[in-house]
Amino acid sequence: MKRSLIKRKLGKVERALDKAIESAEIPGAVVLARMPREGEVLEFAWAQGLAVMRPERLPMTRETIFDLASLTKNIATTTAVMWLVDDGLVALDDPVAKYLPTFGERGKEGVTLRHLLSHSAGLKPWRGYHELMLARERRTGERTLGTPEGRAWILDRVLRSGLVHEPGEAAVYGDLDFIVLGALVENVSKQPLERFCAERIFEPLGMKGTGFLPITQREDETPTLPDGIGRRMAATENCPWRKRILWGEVHDPNAFAMGGVAGHAGLFAPADDVLNFAQVFLDVWHGRSEALPPALVKQFSERQSIPANSDWALGWDTPTLGQSSSGQYFSVRSVGHLGFTGTSVWIDLEREAIVVMLTNRAHLIAKRSRFELRPRIHDLIIEGLTAD
Repeated sequence: MKRSLIKRKLGKVERALDKAIESAEIPGAVVLARMPREGEVLEFAWAQGLAVMRPERLPMTRETIFDLASLTKNIATTTAVMWLVDDGLVALDDPVAKYLPTFGERGKEGVTLRHLLSHSAGLKPWRGYHELMLARERRTGERTLGTPEGRAWILDRVLRSGLVHEPGEAAVYGDLDFIVLGALVENVSKQPLERFCAERIFEPLGMKGTGFLPITQREDETPTLPDGIGRRMAATENCPWRKRILWGEVHDPNAFAMGGVAGHAGLFAPADDVLNFAQVFLDVWHGRSEALPPALVKQFSERQSIPANSDWALGWDTPTLGQSSSGQYFSVRSVGHLGFTGTSVWIDLEREAIVVMLTNRAHLIAKRSRFELRPRIHDLIIEGLTAD
């Protein structure tokens, strides 16, 4: 292999990322990639820009911790369900109401765990429960946002919600499926979601910088953080209703209203931990590790075809031909996921290529962006790593 050509090709990745910062598409990013080739493991690592623009300017580093947003769904909640299946405590085709009886109301008795994981349950994709809670607080003067009472209030409404289509009739990506799955993990394991994930996923896999940040309120209502962690965080939105720049607190409004811990959002991690998780998943898939249940890693990475035209696996997305955020080179045997804050991970199970791209695109300047940077960066990385 021609290392000089590979280095020159990967220079295009760096220039594209530099240009994205200069054009204010993103404040900063950490991008890591890895792929074996001819007996070696080729790697790419880049960290530039700003992790925080206001209230002070802090540089982006490889150690920066990001709000992963919806990567919570695949890294935390999906993997937690996988362990419950492996433990024999749940089965994918069991009705959800078997474990959460309230969920069986309003025609949902036929919805299974497989439906939730493949976004084919028929639940409404999203609802602004935080807005309902804000309106309730204005009426009553009672603080519920971010409290255990607020969490219970949202969970009750999600579990009792109706269907917008029959289970299996359509695959519509949404958050409510995974809010339910997070509640199911807690009810079955008899542990808070953050503790179960720490004990069964993050700690065993050496993901030392990964975890949820449950909200505790100070008098000024700004969430407190564990000592020393705050200045390692990338900031996100200047939130209009929280009236502050979100720095070390979950961006997702419903996850915030639920106290910072939910099945759909709330996880924080540095890029190396995400890369480590992806490598473990890949190694298990290839039979080189048993750090996760091997048969279930295979099963969860298969397209479910519920309905026939759906690209969803179990808790993971797969490339949609011609319009995937993974670009044009990731094979059909790939899995990945995106997060609204500007995060993503893609794993090509055949080529054994991994790309982790964590940005803080929602921080002040780019929330309205269509964020077309992802597929371009993925293409340039694969072109660089496969250069002859």
